[in-house]
Amino acid sequence: MTSMRRIKVGIVGLGIMGRVHTKAYKSHPNVEVIAVCDIDEAKAESFAREFSIPRFYTDFRAMSEDPELEAVSITTPDFSHKEPVITFAKAGKDILCEKPLATSTSDAEEMVKAARNSGVKLMVAFHNRWSPPYAILKSRVISGELGSPIYAYARLCDTIYVPTKMISWSSKTSVIWFLGSHVVDLVRWIFEREAEKVYCVKRGYILKSMNIETEDFLHYIVEFQDGAVALFENSWVLPETLPSVVDFASKFVFTKGCVYVDTHHSQAMRVFTSAKAENPDLFGGPLEIHGHLTGFNVRTVWHFVECLIEDKTPLSTGEDGLAVTKIIEAALKSAAEGKPVKI
Repeated sequence: MTSMRRIKVGIVGLGIMGRVHTKAYKSHPNVEVIAVCDIDEAKAESFAREFSIPRFYTDFRAMSEDPELEAVSITTPDFSHKEPVITFAKAGKDILCEKPLATSTSDAEEMVKAARNSGVKLMVAFHNRWSPPYAILKSRVISGELGSPIYAYARLCDTIYVPTKMISWSSKTSVIWFLGSHVVDLVRWIFEREAEKVYCVKRGYILKSMNIETEDFLHYIVEFQDGAVALFENSWVLPETLPSVVDFASKFVFTKGCVYVDTHHSQAMRVFTSAKAENPDLFGGPLEIHGHLTGFNVRTVWHFVECLIEDKTPLSTGEDGLAVTKIIEAALKSAAEGKPVKI
């Protein structure tokens, strides 16, 4: 593998996920990160220096014109994926876009169309498809061992640390975009069925009292083809005293069995110090094990590289991103109108 040519990539958006993608690329033997971009010039320059990256930009349009650049990760905030994706697609660069693909169906459709018309790959980073428990669950679904899906429950929540301290743009998104896109994709992928109808309820008290104009939580029920149903819960106002920033658990019921997955409240590892109790992340990463990076966030990026090297279709495509955006947009419409909405 190391004898292959090195693919030259760049990263747009140098926040938390930009750092994750950069570390993942830098750990791959067949990748060279040649450029990064952020609207904050000081951050872009410092980031490039930290990771020994030769070029940095403050304008993604200028970066898209780099003749050496072959592929790019878009790791900007939820609401700002459209313009970079379309720009790089038109420039002939393959794209790995963080979830959600877009926060409106019309934007997502334009992005998918731009990639298709330019003949470039558009992958959406639905990281949990590479999480070991869910990858194993998917393999059991494919084998037929579990039968057909009947219903599911998926809870993905964060502590209030995330919208108040971890990110600065929580008022410009919703927890259903920030977290819900993960679990909506996961259930759709496991069910192997398209969504048909959604009913959603949302409430906002705590964050709005802190002048952060976004919802505290959303609960929504999605009906899928063939009668399968999923109940979702997304919140980001849990107390910071929880032993994990993330609260993620799910249950899938099939005609021949059921599966429970809980990646953040397991007894696998618990750490107690005089300062706090902690359930460390054992799945996402990047996790350094004996000098090597691993974790499903890393594996997502490596899969994108594999698709470039082998010229194959990504496991999570732009069309998958579009499908998720349609479901979430319909859920928000349902919450606003107070009634079920067809998808």
